[in-house]
Amino acid sequence: MRITDLLDKRSISLTGTPKTKSEALDQIIDLMVKSGKINDREAYRAQVYAREEESTTGIGEGIPNPHGKCDAVDKPGLAAMVIKDGVEFDALDGMPVTLMFLIAAPNTKDNVHLDVLSKLSVLMMDENFANNLRNARSVDEFLAIIDKADEEQSDIDERLADTNQEAAGGVKILAVTSCPTGIAHTYMAAEGLEKAAKAKNCFIKIETRGSGGAKNVLTDDEIRDADCIIVAADAQVPMERFDGKKVIECQVSDGISKAPQLIEQAISGNVPVYHGTGEHTASSSGNAKSGGTGHKIYTQLMNGVSHMLPFVVGGGILIAIAFLIDGLSVDLNSLPADQRANFGTITPVAALFKGIGDTAFGFMLPVLAGFIAMAIGDRPALAVGFVGGMIASGGKSGFLGALVAGFAAGYIILALRKLCSKLPPALEKIAPVLLYPVFGILIMGLAMNFIVEPIMGGINTALNAGLSGMGGTSKILLGLILGGMMAIDMGGPFNKAAYVFGTAAIAAGNYDIMAAVMIGGMTPPCAIALATLLFKNKFTKEQRETGPTNFIMGLAFITEGAIPFAASDPIHVLPSCIAGSAVAGALSMAFGCTLMAPHGGIFVFPVVGNALLYLVALIVGTVVSALLLGLLKKKVDES
Repeated sequence: MRITDLLDKRSISLTGTPKTKSEALDQIIDLMVKSGKINDREAYRAQVYAREEESTTGIGEGIPNPHGKCDAVDKPGLAAMVIKDGVEFDALDGMPVTLMFLIAAPNTKDNVHLDVLSKLSVLMMDENFANNLRNARSVDEFLAIIDKADEEQSDIDERLADTNQEAAGGVKILAVTSCPTGIAHTYMAAEGLEKAAKAKNCFIKIETRGSGGAKNVLTDDEIRDADCIIVAADAQVPMERFDGKKVIECQVSDGISKAPQLIEQAISGNVPVYHGTGEHTASSSGNAKSGGTGHKIYTQLMNGVSHMLPFVVGGGILIAIAFLIDGLSVDLNSLPADQRANFGTITPVAALFKGIGDTAFGFMLPVLAGFIAMAIGDRPALAVGFVGGMIASGGKSGFLGALVAGFAAGYIILALRKLCSKLPPALEKIAPVLLYPVFGILIMGLAMNFIVEPIMGGINTALNAGLSGMGGTSKILLGLILGGMMAIDMGGPFNKAAYVFGTAAIAAGNYDIMAAVMIGGMTPPCAIALATLLFKNKFTKEQRETGPTNFIMGLAFITEGAIPFAASDPIHVLPSCIAGSAVAGALSMAFGCTLMAPHGGIFVFPVVGNALLYLVALIVGTVVSALLLGLLKKKVDES
């Protein structure tokens, strides 16, 4: 297969004129759609944007290579766009982008196209090749330039097989490159490191871990004889094999833009020695480093939240069903006061559902703490985090205590690992299975009982008492804030913070908070759907066609349905959505609406307290956002 086999003339533009990064992405996605290889534009678009959020694909020198791999792709394909005037793209070198290739890869086991895509990615690093494409006068000339370079350039894996064995007395360097999708940056980093090493007359062998699997795999003998190993990765890489070797861990983008510096560092020998844990650990150094300390903490927190949510959602909805069954089966007002506390377990069927739901809910805090800990200290920290979360769950500290326990457990294991590194080899090897669990759990238990529980328990008790004692005005303000937070980033840190606060409130028995949170998340997609019907001239033809589907997503509490619209025009869309969500959240509180389920949207309305007024709040919030969208958004020129 050749590179031009993946290109369709309809998917090439030599006159792109985007003004922003999002416009550039949307225009080249539209070019890809014209090739007929995409069955769901929005799903593919979401994948491309998700990859950009992980780290920019703007590699520098005026070239990005955005890509998406998902079920929305029927056949592998490429789209290309030349932007004569350039556009800002958050590139690694800060330079505007003038030449773009978009990659579409299907979710199939047939990966014959991956070698072709990786070859193109490497070709783009050749300045002469890129300039020739920028100056092409026709689509046919553009394709001819690619075809000629494809013919002349050997395959990347063939070149990487040349390890420069003749480098007499040179430093022996090994490398591993990997990116989240394993299509482009994996091979571009490998190319950059290979060139930089051979310029210094060094031996180098590079293992590429792309979508087609690991290639050019490093052997035990090679690892033993290596002077230094470079791991340029934004995806997980097996690291235990490098125990005791000098290892440089960095982002895959550093392998592209900072290859000479990495090779210089490897040659200098000023490199830390890697120490494994005795288990199959993995590195994702790019993710760990990108975005600094704040991003690292957020990533660790989200690892806990993402593993916790299935227990919260599944258990919460089952509990809600139990309340619904009892609500339909018994008259709560006719029951004696002492029996009303058993609501949800009065009938046998309700009791069954609630028992299962409570069991799932009971795992919430241990799982949260355990997987936060695992994100910091790998597998040995999991048990320590679980124990801390369980103590928090059974004590007074609750959700706040579990958060502290998760982070504490991770750092307890890191401290133990450092201490155990000084032990004799025989003892060091049993540390992960004996010393870490015993001392880790002991330290965690003591810390929870004598530090975390007294402090966080007091804070949690005061917080719950404060929430319970809030008057009307205070609660309305809280609903306004939480509702607005759900629309700020639609699935990002603000959204997740509000949602997690709502789920914690359910566990504490404050059901009005979750009601405000959910309605804040339902409003943006519903508002966008309504706006596409009312203000057709403010949206593109494609947006008008896909807009109404947001009613379904909004009513199902899937805020992310609004992301494509927000990404294309954040300055006007986000403020509109935030205002409507804030109004809806405030009205929910003002109306005294409650919600015992942490998810479900309209499907859990039967268990909403004051359901009719809750619906009114949703409608008002939706209308507010839709009207603001109509007011703020500019008319679309489709001529």
